[in-house]
Amino acid sequence: MQEHLEFADSKASLSETLKEVIAGIEGSSVTLRELMNAVGEQGLLVLCAVASLPFLIPVSIPGVSTVFGFAIILISLAITFNRLPWLPRKILDRRLDTQKLVPALEKGVSIVSRLDAYLKPRMSSLVEGAAANRMNGLAIALAGVLLMFPLGLIPFSNTLPGIAVLLLATGMIQRDGLVVLAGYAFNVITLVYFGVLGFMAFSAGQGLAAFFS
Repeated sequence: MQEHLEFADSKASLSETLKEVIAGIEGSSVTLRELMNAVGEQGLLVLCAVASLPFLIPVSIPGVSTVFGFAIILISLAITFNRLPWLPRKILDRRLDTQKLVPALEKGVSIVSRLDAYLKPRMSSLVEGAAANRMNGLAIALAGVLLMFPLGLIPFSNTLPGIAVLLLATGMIQRDGLVVLAGYAFNVITLVYFGVLGFMAFSAGQGLAAFFS
């Protein structure tokens, strides 16, 4: 197994690649280890894209947020430091229900397919070279951390960082710097949104404290 990562240009559209990965999911459950074996060593960005799909739609699948969010963080750090990722066995081998997971992935792919027509190599300074990979890897890691915030019942709390992961991974795969830039923008939007939620929660707490005092 190679020590360093090299991201080859993708000749197939992202939606086609994702459909192939999803089509290979068999049985009543699947593990992250099985998904990683399906995409291979050169598919870490594809795996990040796959892991972002369930968060694009309002669906709750037990265990997915923890497994996929943690995987996104560790894989993105591997991209940042140009190393193959290490993942704990508990995360790799946790079984996820395919009856709920696969439909969510397929719906996510239907959203991704709309992006295919707009993807093209551009703004190469954002997607080429070790420095760009490190910055983009850290941006994906940030989105992964935001995905794991315990705010699943609040609208868009998972969707916004999920979109950020998808755009960043997609932009890197297709060498589209504009899409990567959009991923950064969604990270900023997520931080602002969470900041507003935090301020509202603080204000509500202050109001209740004042009322009862």
